[in-house]
Amino acid sequence: MENHYYSKNPTVEHEEKNWNFELLGNDFSFVTDNGVFSKNTVDYGSRVLLAALSNTSFTGKVLDVGCGYGPIGLALAKKNPEAHFDLVDVNELALELAKKNAAQNQVANVSIYESNAYTNVKADDYEAIVTNPPIRAGKQVVHDILANAYDHLKVGGTLIAVLQKKQGAPSAKKKMTEVFGNCEVILKDKGYFILQSVKEG
Repeated sequence: MENHYYSKNPTVEHEEKNWNFELLGNDFSFVTDNGVFSKNTVDYGSRVLLAALSNTSFTGKVLDVGCGYGPIGLALAKKNPEAHFDLVDVNELALELAKKNAAQNQVANVSIYESNAYTNVKADDYEAIVTNPPIRAGKQVVHDILANAYDHLKVGGTLIAVLQKKQGAPSAKKKMTEVFGNCEVILKDKGYFILQSVKEG
């Protein structure tokens, strides 16, 4: 029985919930269900990541890896209507919810589709890749998400990831530095680190 939020088809008793939350100055109405990460509220890590990007503007293509029901990607998409956002996740239930949430919050500049990390991601010219990676899926999965971002970014593009210090932020920073040649902590809040690497030419 697969019932982890990082499973393709979580086996759950459905119990949809509707609730409201403000992100980046916009009010969102979210629908969530059992079998997705942080179903009762927007998790603190996602909030810290969005806070770190509150003054950043995007105009190109942005990818949200492990989007869940969509809080990060949809919040950024609503704030940056000129950009296009791809939201991917392995969890098909989460993707259904993300599509519902995009529709009910009138966020049109998004594409939402199934992908286990980058398996179905074809583009290699993203302006930014954002991720709140599935820590419980294990270090290898998390590090693969971070390392393989490099091949999908254009030169000058950025990878922005949120991890807790106690759940691997130091080793993630080391991994990102190995791959990109740089990594800085752009925000720290209650043990959450926002890590950013830039793909240099």
